[in-house]
Amino acid sequence: MSIEPLNIQPLTRAAFSPYGEVIETEQRDSFFINNGMAERFHALARIEAAGKGAGAIISLVKSKQYDMPRKLDHVEHHPLGSQAFVPLDETAFIVVVGKAGESPQAGDFQAFVTNGRQGINYHPGTWHHVLLTPYSAMTFLCIDRAGPGNNCIDHFFDEDQQRFLELP
Repeated sequence: MSIEPLNIQPLTRAAFSPYGEVIETEQRDSFFINNGMAERFHALARIEAAGKGAGAIISLVKSKQYDMPRKLDHVEHHPLGSQAFVPLDETAFIVVVGKAGESPQAGDFQAFVTNGRQGINYHPGTWHHVLLTPYSAMTFLCIDRAGPGNNCIDHFFDEDQQRFLELP
């Protein structure tokens, strides 16, 4: 059985909505604070953290540059909370996602390329590949859940189910 390559499409709020939220300021409401000296884009994403003793944490993630093309052979999900990544560099990166569920199927994944200024917030349970940074090494602000319980579930695809990602 041959599985089609995974096409990478531009990241938009509408296309990404089944998987989470796009964190960006374009076409978003804002208001001025600090006596008009700063503009606040309020509540661009909602952080979710389920379970007793759970809370939201902020981390930095430094990603190395990825070689492409690349196999989609492994994904993960976080059933107990959302997970957000906001780039600190204005460089495009690739997001690969599949809907929440018990057993992900490689043929059900979508790939998006950001414009370099967009971040993403995965809904709890959304299957995803690690962020791909094929254009350069990058640093991300990561906001996600901390606390008791297993909040990272891995899934490895059989070799005949793996798909390939190539840059557009």
